Amino acid sequence: MPHPEPTIFQALLQRRSVRKFTDQPVDTEHLRRILDAGRWAPSGLNNQPWRFLVIHKNDPRQESLAGLTKYAAIVRNAGALIALFLHKPAMYHEGKDHQAAGACIQNMLLAIHGLGLGGVWLGEIINQEEQVIQALDLNPDEYRIMAVIALGHPAHPGASSRRPLEELLLEAL
Repeated sequence: MPHPEPTIFQALLQRRSVRKFTDQPVDTEHLRRILDAGRWAPSGLNNQPWRFLVIHKNDPRQESLAGLTKYAAIVRNAGALIALFLHKPAMYHEGKDHQAAGACIQNMLLAIHGLGLGGVWLGEIINQEEQVIQALDLNPDEYRIMAVIALGHPAHPGASSRRPLEELLLEAL
């Protein structure tokens, strides 16, 4: 059986943050597959502390979230939003659960890319956690916002660059 690394590495190296989307709606089955990819992320003790709230285009909550971030234009333009929360009763370690949320988000971003869609991780919105929880009518004793993923059909490809690996190594290989 061939080793799957080339496909995995292609996805890792080709995925980009996409911030502008067309008006084409995001298919419910695609959303289900994206959430399923997130659900399979690793978590400490397999506690799976994440919870998802999908907000479809033109849901009034989309505009509420747009008013709570400096990335309002991206939120308004998205074909769908996935708000990712930690469920406080499911948490066992703050740091590990935050890491798990990051893995969950990355899985979903890779799934978005794999489906030919575009998405972007909006983390700045956590600075308005109290207002986000209130705007979404959630219980602040139960949920902690980790990010909002804006996604849709890309209006243009994303672009990015990276520092040379040598700049990031603490010691030479």
